[in-house]
Amino acid sequence: MQDLTALLFDKDGTLVHFDRTWGRAAGAVMRQMARDDAHAVARLEAVSHYLPDEERFLPTSPLVSGSSAHYGPLWAHALGRPADGDFLAEIDRLFAAEGLANLTPIGHPARALQRLKAAGFALGIVTNDAEENARQQAEALGFLDLLDAVHGYDSGFGSKPGPGMVAAFAARFGHRPDAMAVIGDSAHDLASARGAGAHFILVRSGPAPVDDLVTDADLVVDSVDDLPDVLLASGGKASSLAGENAV
Repeated sequence: MQDLTALLFDKDGTLVHFDRTWGRAAGAVMRQMARDDAHAVARLEAVSHYLPDEERFLPTSPLVSGSSAHYGPLWAHALGRPADGDFLAEIDRLFAAEGLANLTPIGHPARALQRLKAAGFALGIVTNDAEENARQQAEALGFLDLLDAVHGYDSGFGSKPGPGMVAAFAARFGHRPDAMAVIGDSAHDLASARGAGAHFILVRSGPAPVDDLVTDADLVVDSVDDLPDVLLASGGKASSLAGENAV
């Protein structure tokens, strides 16, 4: 990768600890959506591949990488409700509140993003969470003002694994796709980056195993905390990287 000018971050599993945030929030949301009906809660847990005693999702869960537009129909079927806009909006509203209440960052994302912004990179978020939820969490964690844009599944550009959110950022701010990198922890992030013609930086901080993604990534780091030192190793703004698949 050479001469990067923009870095687009996935949120959950990359900037926000997935299980400590959403694993804890999910139980509360499911109980509210099910109106405290134990049988309905159990059905939601089953279709979500959720382990309530451990407050976490299995890697196979549709909630790990998908938005409410993806798993919402499963929830609606489990509850015998229509999967309409009101239903999805209710899910997003409840998850927004419970997500903020349980919000747990991975490392020190505000510090890392501040260093990257100071070095001249344009920064953004591309997430399958709702845009407003992502904005609220970024503000709570102290880095919203460092972001040029926040694109969620409902921002009008489609959701990952599609390339729309990444392509929209490139078009809006005039970045060449090959001068951009998506930083994320999943195959959805990889596909979104590649579909838009951008690079992909893999972080190992997400909830699912990533060994099968390593060979397809342009760079591999343990977490976003490691990214400034790696990207700025040559001392330049929006610097080039020496080598690929660095760990």
